[in-house]
Amino acid sequence: MKSAPKRKTKNPLLTTILSQLEDAKAENIVTIDLNGKAVIADEMIVASGRSNRHVGAIADQLVERLKHDGRRDLKVEGLPNADWVLVDAGDVIVHIFRPEVRSFYNLEKLWSDHAPDERVAV
Repeated sequence: MKSAPKRKTKNPLLTTILSQLEDAKAENIVTIDLNGKAVIADEMIVASGRSNRHVGAIADQLVERLKHDGRRDLKVEGLPNADWVLVDAGDVIVHIFRPEVRSFYNLEKLWSDHAPDERVAV
């Protein structure tokens, strides 16, 4: 699968993350604007790696790059198994999945513009 084409953004953190994901050969990179949808972050990025090892390497490289750039408030979950790694960089949350796991959770659909604003338990 091809990565998303490069897009211009005014958010330097988002630009850095997208650049690093592309450098690490992450696949099927999708950016979701969370403004008006959630207060947890401004942007969410969903990407795939080809295997557990690739997912872990993408996450490791991203964390190292962000630390090199002076980010100290990073939170990382899921790295030991690397089926799904979450990197919380504050204004941008990054989910890196193996393709099967990404398909199962389908975060793009959950956070799409067509998802209901309010979820009601029945």
